[in-house]
Amino acid sequence: MTSGSALYDIPGPRALARHRFYGGVAVLLIAALIGWVVYMLFHTHQFTYRKWMPFEYRGVQDLLLRGLGNTLTAFGWTVLLALPFGALFAAGRLSDHRPVRLLATVVVEFFRAMPLLVMIFFIFVALKVQPLWALVAGLTLYNGSVLAEVLRAGVLAVPRGQREAAFALGMRKTQVMAYVLVPQANRAMLPTIISQLVVALKDTSLGFLITFEEFLHAGKLIATNLDYDLPFIPVVMVIAPVYIGMCLLLSWLARWAERRTRRSPKVKGGAPIAAAGVVTGLPPEARQ
Repeated sequence: MTSGSALYDIPGPRALARHRFYGGVAVLLIAALIGWVVYMLFHTHQFTYRKWMPFEYRGVQDLLLRGLGNTLTAFGWTVLLALPFGALFAAGRLSDHRPVRLLATVVVEFFRAMPLLVMIFFIFVALKVQPLWALVAGLTLYNGSVLAEVLRAGVLAVPRGQREAAFALGMRKTQVMAYVLVPQANRAMLPTIISQLVVALKDTSLGFLITFEEFLHAGKLIATNLDYDLPFIPVVMVIAPVYIGMCLLLSWLARWAERRTRRSPKVKGGAPIAAAGVVTGLPPEARQ
């Protein structure tokens, strides 16, 4: 007899046929949508040589590579600054001192609620900061505030008994945080932190609004060129896979880190364990 599941009944022949029908209809609809998109691209002459000709020029290639390098530069500085910012204000929110905790809460909540584009424009226009550093400052304040909440939530997610046991051993709070809570919280925090960095990477595209020559800004310059018949769609088809590839790489890194943290830690060193043996006869106490 076929055993049933505790959550649902195993579908019978009619249900399987119905599921196959729904699946076939879905495949046909998706194929029709893709076919319609491809037809419209050809119908609007998006694959003509004139629209793709700019990518043959060395100057256009250098422009795209320079923009990609600027994007990675802004992202690198954001990572280097946002992680310490988040760690600092997460520690402030977990502080036992009320003024420190209140100040950290105000800073984190303010920059989390403030729209990122408004912060970037304010730093660029009002404070007269260079485009690169205006973009990095805005990304750092926003993503650092989000990371502060992630770090705080990760530490608070550790079972309370771990903290109480560490304090019972006579450890100070800094020792409890550094040696007990944070190492255990890393398993829950690391994938979320890397996922937030994916958001920061995509948000670097806002730099084109303040004339920062990042990857999207370089594509905009090419797409709005009348000499190349406004190759907007070809530029999107070149730039989008690069952004998607970088985000997928970071997402893969998040999954890899999650798999690594799920493994049980191996104990190294320690005293050797004696091999078990079989002793025959009576114990020494019984022989007396």
